[in-house]
Amino acid sequence: MIEPQRETEHRGSDDLLTAGLGLAGLRGMTPPGFADAAAPTAEELRRRSIWNNWRGIADLSLTGGYGEVYGSVAHVPGREFSAFATVPGAKQPHRVLLQVPDSFDTGKRCVVVTASSGSRGIYGSIAVAGAWGLPKGCAVAYTDKGAGTDYYDIDTHTGVKLDGTRGELGETLAFVPEVPVGMSGVAFKHALSGDNPEADWGRHVKQAAEFALSALDRAFPQAKPFTFENTRVIAVGISNGGGAVLRAAELDGDWLDAVVAGEPNVFLPAPGSRTLYDYTTEAALLMPCALLHLPVDSLPQPPLRAQAEPLWTTRCSALKSAGLVSGDDAAAQVNSAYDQLRAKGWTDRSLIAGALSVGFDLWRAVAVTYASAYARAGIGEHPCGYSFAAQNPDFSPREATAAERSAWFADGSGIPPGAGVGIIDTQLAPPDFTLPGLQCLRGLLDAGGTTAFGKGLAATTAALPQKDLPMVVIHGLDDGLVPPAFSSAPYVAASKAAGREISYWQVKHAQHFDGFLALPAYGARYVPLLPYVYAALDQVSAQLDGKGKLPADAVIESTPRGAGAVEAEQFAIPAQP
Repeated sequence: MIEPQRETEHRGSDDLLTAGLGLAGLRGMTPPGFADAAAPTAEELRRRSIWNNWRGIADLSLTGGYGEVYGSVAHVPGREFSAFATVPGAKQPHRVLLQVPDSFDTGKRCVVVTASSGSRGIYGSIAVAGAWGLPKGCAVAYTDKGAGTDYYDIDTHTGVKLDGTRGELGETLAFVPEVPVGMSGVAFKHALSGDNPEADWGRHVKQAAEFALSALDRAFPQAKPFTFENTRVIAVGISNGGGAVLRAAELDGDWLDAVVAGEPNVFLPAPGSRTLYDYTTEAALLMPCALLHLPVDSLPQPPLRAQAEPLWTTRCSALKSAGLVSGDDAAAQVNSAYDQLRAKGWTDRSLIAGALSVGFDLWRAVAVTYASAYARAGIGEHPCGYSFAAQNPDFSPREATAAERSAWFADGSGIPPGAGVGIIDTQLAPPDFTLPGLQCLRGLLDAGGTTAFGKGLAATTAALPQKDLPMVVIHGLDDGLVPPAFSSAPYVAASKAAGREISYWQVKHAQHFDGFLALPAYGARYVPLLPYVYAALDQVSAQLDGKGKLPADAVIESTPRGAGAVEAEQFAIPAQP
């Protein structure tokens, strides 16, 4: 199940890290085009996917400093090996991919294994692991951890082949769901695989590392076979990818040499720890109202706030009618929502940054997808009646076009809405149209752990990492999507209490999305997190070489760039002990 099925070369005008686009091409506002929009080639889809994933993760703005002050977009020629792999017991495969630079040294064997952030496709961590590992001559192994952009079109019964192009039922596809008679719309793997992929994140990462050794044997047939004993393996990821490498750290076996996790979504039962689903559904309900408590100039998007305030005020009134906030007037209702969030552990910093997720309807998108995954729901079985489809301007479902279907692999984020696929909510009702559905999603938590949803959520609980495994966890103190108080802080505290070798960097003025720092208002007040991930990788690599110790814990006094350009001194990265 982990033997390479496809090998491609990327040299000359192409390369591993940027698909030949370079920094200028990645910064371009127009995505790489298709000669035929209805039938793009595998090469065109790969280039566009890499472009999208770079821009979704890194701040590539002219004043952001990427590729100049920190990070690398070096031209790295080499080969790619890709396959579908399946963890034991799973219904659907996950994608695995190994990038092998031509500079790889079989005498100094190094593999960086990573998992995509969010629900992104196979290149979802290229700006994290690829940008650090490939220029150093390491091979980089990727997994989409059972999610990704292999959308299946129910109307035409077409899916995605290994090379990213569309294929028909009967061909080898990345995702083939069971489709009840009479259904229509779009299915995507994270929500509708029936596998609850989050429960297997750690196994996905380990299987990607195993695939790396197999593919390296194929890449270098004259060399001594690659094993975990003779190959250094460092795991790194951010967000859901950060949670995935922490889940890999708990697996038995002497297969992993070090772990670096940025802003991880992880739940380990400990004081303060909360599941992503818990605080996501709480935020989806209360945060639009609670944000009205904050001063207008505290949010980095005052024009958008002016447009959103009427909707947020409507939410306050609807919450009052539903008995979820108290107060006889709008001001009292706002205070009630705000006080509830603060009492549950939200800080003003996380609320301010969380406004971005409110504006993009991200809380609802996450809750809808994860509810389906935890319940292991099939098509037409979502516990709150949601489904997914292309949409008309009035949000009614329609059949996707050939051009939309063909671009899903490259343009999708792994969670609708986006790339022409939206959320179909059967409970929409005025005055606050999405509130009934959100109440249903929140109510799944109250139904108890004996439901399919409850069992699925429990299956995502993390355990302590293995002993004597060097680990660094990095988190921005302004994170508004995965607040550290609910995730990394209790995980690190419990790990330290158990005697694990783990360091914790808490970065002031860092929020969750480096990619949004390209927006001037965000870039002026926040620092990127990627420089700290790269620095932690440098330091654990040096430690493994015997050139230093594990980085010390640090609360990092970073400095936002304001109206200027990024300079290295603003990051205040701790020195290697």
